[in-house]
Amino acid sequence: MILLAIDTALSACSAAVLVDEDGERRFFSQSEELGRGHAERLMEMIAEVMAEAGVAFTDLDRIAVTTGPGSFTGLRVGLSVARGLALVLEIPVIGVTTLAAVAQGVRRELQEQGLTPSPVLVILDARRDEIYTQTFGAKGEPLDEPRVARVADLIQAAKTGARLAGSGARMLAEAADLDDSLIVNEAGWPEISDVTTLGSLAQPGRGAPAPLYLRPPDAKPQVRDRRLRV
Repeated sequence: MILLAIDTALSACSAAVLVDEDGERRFFSQSEELGRGHAERLMEMIAEVMAEAGVAFTDLDRIAVTTGPGSFTGLRVGLSVARGLALVLEIPVIGVTTLAAVAQGVRRELQEQGLTPSPVLVILDARRDEIYTQTFGAKGEPLDEPRVARVADLIQAAKTGARLAGSGARMLAEAADLDDSLIVNEAGWPEISDVTTLGSLAQPGRGAPAPLYLRPPDAKPQVRDRRLRV
């Protein structure tokens, strides 16, 4: 399998290529914190990573892309590129939520430390005093639906002993008076290696993945004043 992974859902712009053939796995990646400008950088980054891996677009077997929640503009950039490439190449595109990818990162980190995986409560700062959140079991299975909430809404859920991860993890730990040891990471975006892992394991679905917005955009189109001016 040769897989291209893309993430532009949050502040980072990331691309990776996984080459898993003949019992050998090779991984190549780039990631930059941009904030803005994903559209200008993404295709260039993809070309650089693929050149490093020594593969052409026609060698790809599938594409994995983050579907959100995250920035509306960033999500559109990544999904548009993934869908366009998949359509031309006639290969499947796998959607990976940012929440699931962060949870996968927690499992990876715990395994690297020789610790037993445990449930993970992912909390990503959504601004406007809100967070994106979802709980995952020790095997990575979702235990509830992704949603928008406020930190105060999660205080009881945080006291179940689940590990905390994401850019909102410390806010929740402080609000719930929890020990810092429960915080595995405070990542503001998923590692592209974890997006790659989930994309390689998933079964392709029918059609292109849809963006997971969870709430209306922060920026709204201006309504023109149609009153007659004299």
